[in-house]
Amino acid sequence: MVNYPGMPATSATVVELRTRDADRTQHAILRAAMGEFADKGLGGARIDAIAERAGINKRLIYYYFDGKDKLFLAALEQTYADIRNAEQALHLESVEPVEAVRRLVAFTWNHYVAHPEFLNLLNSENLHRARHLKQSRQIREMNSPLIQTLGDVLERGRREGLFRGGIDPVQLYISIAGLAYFYLSNSQTLSTIFGRDLLSAKARTERLSHITEVVMGYVLLD
Repeated sequence: MVNYPGMPATSATVVELRTRDADRTQHAILRAAMGEFADKGLGGARIDAIAERAGINKRLIYYYFDGKDKLFLAALEQTYADIRNAEQALHLESVEPVEAVRRLVAFTWNHYVAHPEFLNLLNSENLHRARHLKQSRQIREMNSPLIQTLGDVLERGRREGLFRGGIDPVQLYISIAGLAYFYLSNSQTLSTIFGRDLLSAKARTERLSHITEVVMGYVLLD
């Protein structure tokens, strides 16, 4: 049923509008929380500051998320959902194996560069020994399809005589992520130590090329 201006809204319409408002509010809270936690860490982040960023009353944060710890977990889950959803758009299962691995390497690097808040949230959670992630079933469920897809890519490459056998997809993904994560997380100290601007456009291009060569050198047959 269409509600025209001036017509009273049906109960179903009211529920739908309230649901949309609730979804928008939770989304605003999560995005504000991701920024605050990334900037200040779990210990330094304040509910008042998150509410101000989101433009909402802080009571709504407690209504939807109970408190700071549950909000931090929800922010972590959202950052992982963002990257996993974006990875699905790569369609690794439908491209040839060499291109699939190259595509995953490039995506991982570019996503980390574009989303430093993801790295900062991981740094904060590591300081807390993954206390929040251990409570999340969603995180494990979100990561399983990626590892399965990568495993399938590696097996296709092995059957086609392109990749060596016996590659653990979990270990490979950790290596891809680690080669990007360590560099970017430590870019300020490394830039100072080596006297280079490791975040310049030229340095970032060189780093992606290096990571790609390292990974492909590992997976490809001689």
